[in-house]
Amino acid sequence: MFEPSSAVAEPQGATASVTAAMTRPLSDADAVEIWIARWLRVRRKDLIQRYGCDPRQLYAIWWGERFPGSRAKAEDAFRARHPGLVDRVSFGYRRIPRGPLKEPEGQLSLFE
Repeated sequence: MFEPSSAVAEPQGATASVTAAMTRPLSDADAVEIWIARWLRVRRKDLIQRYGCDPRQLYAIWWGERFPGSRAKAEDAFRARHPGLVDRVSFGYRRIPRGPLKEPEGQLSLFE
């Protein structure tokens, strides 16, 4: 007789390793690397997979709630590692849009 529970059995090591990876605490070095990845425009989804963390932990780092000195350390490390990109990166908390700025289309264009 066919038993569905025995046919789709998962190895117990795989489930345990995924659970352990999702609960791994981030360190100060990880926070510095997360800041650098943000400035290099690494997707949030990729950071979550790389560090095996909850997205809330990333935002806690970016808002300065966890590892408050990591942003300054990351900026120094970024300047040392990527000197050619320093003038093209905004080290602020907000992202700047990539595309060109659009001129507002409205009644002001009538005065030209």
